[in-house]
Amino acid sequence: GWCPLSPAGAQTTQLLVEPPWTPAVRWDRVTLTCQGSGTAGATTWYKDGQRWWQQGRDHFTVTESGTYECDRPGTGRSPSVRVLNDWLVLQVPAQALLEGDTVTLRCRS
Repeated sequence: GWCPLSPAGAQTTQLLVEPPWTPAVRWDRVTLTCQGSGTAGATTWYKDGQRWWQQGRDHFTVTESGTYECDRPGTGRSPSVRVLNDWLVLQVPAQALLEGDTVTLRCRS
């Protein structure tokens, strides 16, 4: 299932990652999806802080490592998602975690 990297708000833009682990790793064929109640079909994408793409697409499969954000008119810019291409990565579930929660860690190589 899809998991936001931060708690969803009623009037915020969220960037969802599949598979739902963070940091994401490029070799997992990561799909990013921009969600929000803002204007549909008018998504602007940012990579490493720079405007990267504006084709109205709400989702795509990542082919380059970097830090991604999306913007939907009316609800603003999403929190960022890091996609790494490192040879060893420690991952946690891409969901809001609270102190005291039991969490599964994945060491990937």
